Amino acid sequence: MKDCQAMPSLQRKAAGMPPLRELFDTHPARGTIFRASGAGITLDYSKQRVDAEVLQALAQLAEQSGFEAERARLLAGEAVNKTENRAAWHTALRVPADQQTAAQSCVEEQLQRMEALVGKVQAGVWRGFSGKRITDVVNLGVGGSDLGPLMVTHGLREHAEPAGRALNVHFASTIDGSQLFDLLDRLNPETTLFIISSKSFTTIDTLSNADTVRSWLASHCNDETLLLRCHFIGVSAAQDKMTAWGLPAENQLYFWEWVGGRFSLWSTIGLPIALALGASVFRQLLAGAHAMDEHFRTAPLLQNVPVMLALLGVWNVNFLDIRAHAILPYDGRLKYFPSYLEQLEMESNGKSVNQAGEPLDYATCPVLWGEIGANAQHAFYQLLHQGTQAVASDFILAACRYEATAHIAYHEQLLAQHQLNIANCLAQSRVLAFGDAAVAADDTPWRRYPGNQPSSTLLLERLDPRSLGALIAAYEHKVFTQAVIWGINPFDQWGVELGKQVALQLQPLLNNSGAASAAKLDTSTRALALSIQQQQASEQDNGGKA
Repeated sequence: MKDCQAMPSLQRKAAGMPPLRELFDTHPARGTIFRASGAGITLDYSKQRVDAEVLQALAQLAEQSGFEAERARLLAGEAVNKTENRAAWHTALRVPADQQTAAQSCVEEQLQRMEALVGKVQAGVWRGFSGKRITDVVNLGVGGSDLGPLMVTHGLREHAEPAGRALNVHFASTIDGSQLFDLLDRLNPETTLFIISSKSFTTIDTLSNADTVRSWLASHCNDETLLLRCHFIGVSAAQDKMTAWGLPAENQLYFWEWVGGRFSLWSTIGLPIALALGASVFRQLLAGAHAMDEHFRTAPLLQNVPVMLALLGVWNVNFLDIRAHAILPYDGRLKYFPSYLEQLEMESNGKSVNQAGEPLDYATCPVLWGEIGANAQHAFYQLLHQGTQAVASDFILAACRYEATAHIAYHEQLLAQHQLNIANCLAQSRVLAFGDAAVAADDTPWRRYPGNQPSSTLLLERLDPRSLGALIAAYEHKVFTQAVIWGINPFDQWGVELGKQVALQLQPLLNNSGAASAAKLDTSTRALALSIQQQQASEQDNGGKA
């Protein structure tokens, strides 16, 4: 990035960039011009601290980074994941069946297998070990195998087909067993189906939960073959490991090594989405993502929603030195969207070496966090408005809601609440940009709002399967575009591996079988492990009583 010819111009512009108040005073119409639209989403970036010259230089930066060639390689399924020598072809997962190439036909085959399983469960054909129909489904996964399906099923629940509404779909991901402890205490083993979602089928978090479930079921039925056939479905890229765990072939769904975990909800990892919402809703989600793929592929850079999200992020991080980014959906249905983006962006672009393995001397991904905007107003917005650091924000808003509730007695009140929600969203972005210039100024120091906090607003007509699919895909392509500009690989995650390895090394010590290796540990870890052992021994001596 630092060798691109656009850099000096961008650095010069950043040093003298006027505040947002002045940008609007100079160019009052920027609110109708500084925007891009595609796949049903409008991006208003007029409250970002950019002007036309900055935008042209950012587009030049992308071009000089080789973005267009890398985009073509990504969409063609070439090996853009260089450290693992494989493709990152998640876009192939949402290509319509009648447009798939021979290399993509495996996608439709697995989708149809998934839909057949969904049909059996929803119709009551799939039965538990005692012959009762399935009423509850629990997805056992972590990371991309959990966050994506959880976010979508929650976000689109009101769009669920009747057969999906009849199922209760749950998620358990934590390795400590706390979620399972709560679920198993109230679920019926005769009517509960478990999905084991793991790309490698070696993820310790997921398999630990699966083993606990297996033991729970075995305490109610001693026919293990029957339990495996009736109560487990595996979703993985490792067919042999699913078979070794005991899953029959007809209970296995596959995806491929070229599907990254955090990009996998479009694959059979989306099984809980299809079960909870219906197969046709899942197909609409794919269609929305594909529409954004086509927009990303064809739209000019400065009219391209994902590219603009990326360029604005690079501008804020590398030129305005803004290292924090808030995701603020003004829609309770998007409760889990900030968490989903935290993984998507920070696990992808949280890198400090380039594609050649050389250390970087510039920043990459900012710290992301977020919350439903109307709730966040009463929590961390204080820092956004009057804190000491700059924060960039994305506001996400649906223009229309509750049209289908006319039959409900409190329909008018719901519509009024939605209007109030919209007013709050627009007000917050306005005050962040202009501070107390947006209202009557107050000279009291602790009531002053400095403003000049940049933000973008992503406007959807309504939140439905197609628009959510497009929104997710837009952020995926944003991540890729930024990675190209930063010269990093967004598709590996070596940084998460070492902690897992060390945890496996420490486990014997906690079980009193690793004393010989304890001397190799740092004093902090060794002392903590000893304290834990002592407290656990005391608990056992007291018979588990506090």
